[in-house]
Amino acid sequence: MPATPFPENHARRNATLLLISTLTIMSGATISPSLPAIESHFAGSDNVEILTRLVLTLPALFIVICAPFAGGLADRFGRRPLLIAGALLYGLSGMSGLLADSLAGLLVGRELLGIAVAGVMTTATALVGDYFAGSERDRFMGYQSAFVGIGGLIFLTGGGMLAELHWRAPFAVYGLSLLLIPAVLAFINEPWRNNPPIARAPELTGKTIWVAVFAVYMAAVLNSVAFYLLPTQLPFYLNAMGIGSPTVAGLAIGLGNMIGAVVALFYASLRARLGVTGVFALAFGLMAIGYGLLGVTDTLVTVLAAAGVVGLGLGMIMPNIAAAAMAAAAPKMRGRVAGGMTASIFAGHFISPFVSQPMIAAFGFARTFLYAGLVTACVAILVGAATMIHARRGHAIEPGF
Repeated sequence: MPATPFPENHARRNATLLLISTLTIMSGATISPSLPAIESHFAGSDNVEILTRLVLTLPALFIVICAPFAGGLADRFGRRPLLIAGALLYGLSGMSGLLADSLAGLLVGRELLGIAVAGVMTTATALVGDYFAGSERDRFMGYQSAFVGIGGLIFLTGGGMLAELHWRAPFAVYGLSLLLIPAVLAFINEPWRNNPPIARAPELTGKTIWVAVFAVYMAAVLNSVAFYLLPTQLPFYLNAMGIGSPTVAGLAIGLGNMIGAVVALFYASLRARLGVTGVFALAFGLMAIGYGLLGVTDTLVTVLAAAGVVGLGLGMIMPNIAAAAMAAAAPKMRGRVAGGMTASIFAGHFISPFVSQPMIAAFGFARTFLYAGLVTACVAILVGAATMIHARRGHAIEPGF
């Protein structure tokens, strides 16, 4: 009988890992409701529309650049030092928005935040791969995604409330990462040094299944491009509908994260029944339905319902990406594979506004959301068809998973 992922002697370690995971959603979610106010404050700046979106997404570019290097450093020198340094830089760079007096200054702080997130997310993912295996890992990945979703609701809603006071106020929330450093020092060890890997799961063969890894990377990019339409464009869509409150925008975006958190708790069961590709097909299908609803909505209630459906898909796909990547990685390569996964996720985050903004300018918000639904529906159909074809032929399409 598999051990619970929360044995008593590791409860504090696991709780620390879960809290660290919320830093990834905080990096963008906290200030999302402030975007319209930031655009208004810097209205005289050149290219203010796209630069305002970059305040949210620029960290993703630096995550993409730095995450592979962070993964290599984590494999070579250990997880713990990189995690501590990342948490420290995260807090200081995130709070720089409290003082920045120009868009350029604001963007520099966001660049440093991206470097910090690369270190934090890569090492946290690698640590989960180190500490858990098999179904234990699937369950913990589900719990981790649930914490991220709950954090998304808290930080988005809280960010919206703080944005009502002043657009700078949400930047103070980044200081919470500094409070986690003592917990990392006390409870996070180096499992690969203190406890050398043993053959406790089939994947520990010393080989990385690169075909599977790159397929996961592709799914991560596609998911992020689609999902990041919500935090980058939904506040402006609500403004266009005459619903301009930052609190409402934060609630609408955070609701999807909260529903995703609930679904993520059942990820291990979904994975056991559907397999990796089956979960991908279902998740992309739900996201397609959600964006289709956003494209035809004209009320706040239906916006909230659509965001909730998108959240259903997100709650399945995020733990699926992480669990599949770690299952396909050899122990000595987990940091680098986690770095590539982190880079893929945030590459989609960074690309998203460059895809959506020209479409919105040409077609408007509603049709852009409809097109996003169409694209994700095509992905869901292709993945689902491939799953069914290979299942009928009796071929395993998830080697090593």
